[in-house]
Amino acid sequence: MARSDLIVSLVRAGTKGDQTLFRRTVEAIIAEERAKHHHTLADQLAESIKSNGATAFSERSLTPQGNGSIQDLFFETVPRRKLSDLILPPTVLRVCTELVEEQHRSELLQSHNLEPRHRVLLAGPPGNGKTSLAEALAEALMVPLISARYEGLIGSYLGETASRLRKLFDHVRTRRCVLFFDEFDTLGKERGDPHDTGEIKRVVSSLLLQMDSMPSYVVVVTATNHPELLDRAVWRRFQLRLRLPKPTKTQVEEWFRRVEDRVGAGLGFPARQLAERLKVQNFSELEEFCTDIQRRCLLGATQSNPKQVVSDLLRQWQERFQPGKD
Repeated sequence: MARSDLIVSLVRAGTKGDQTLFRRTVEAIIAEERAKHHHTLADQLAESIKSNGATAFSERSLTPQGNGSIQDLFFETVPRRKLSDLILPPTVLRVCTELVEEQHRSELLQSHNLEPRHRVLLAGPPGNGKTSLAEALAEALMVPLISARYEGLIGSYLGETASRLRKLFDHVRTRRCVLFFDEFDTLGKERGDPHDTGEIKRVVSSLLLQMDSMPSYVVVVTATNHPELLDRAVWRRFQLRLRLPKPTKTQVEEWFRRVEDRVGAGLGFPARQLAERLKVQNFSELEEFCTDIQRRCLLGATQSNPKQVVSDLLRQWQERFQPGKD
């Protein structure tokens, strides 16, 4: 059975003839039923809105209209990576843990007319865990990760991108999930840029409207390498703005200790020495280096002597071509 507050809201919407409240309440009930795995009921409710809402819901149908499928706008994954798998700045980890708790205890908050936070902006250099953190949040919330597909969202005709963006938001608002936008500056770019046409202004305006109306059970996570490009109005939509910097020496040491625990053997060098010798710019490179170690040991390189494997890889990595160097 739906939550009592949703039932009250549904009755209130019916007596007042408030179509917007009615639609949002039904969408929330659909999301509740999907979360309980009552998919038949959820589908029936969604179908009822689609078939009976020719006038009331003509502008916000739950299924896409026109050419193309809703599946072209996103791809859905079951999250595997956990928060405990990541090495995060203490403040970032604490705030993310608080977000998860708020979502899990949303009914308590709502009983006091409060909503859990659900809009997160992740910023920082590439390769430092923004996508991984979005996945880890979805895993902690026990919901699917829905990632926007820009090749499906970005259209070549006037108004097409805004229309597709609206369809995507309409689809996800009927279920509990994490909606993830990587390279968010692609959509949320500053509207004052003199080099852009009016189309980007239309997209940003649509984006702001959709984010404002998104229910709190949909956690919107966005990531950008260039936060300075974001529109100022976009900034204030986010309740959480977190920066993921490149790894510190201490974090690199912790990473190597975790690798040793995972493989059940030492790497032949103290973690501190490895952190000093290996010059990496991001966590992605660090993960790649450690995967190289596991790969070479598994294939029996140098008779599976971990110290020799690590020594050889350190030499290779020190000689790797770096951007901006001849």
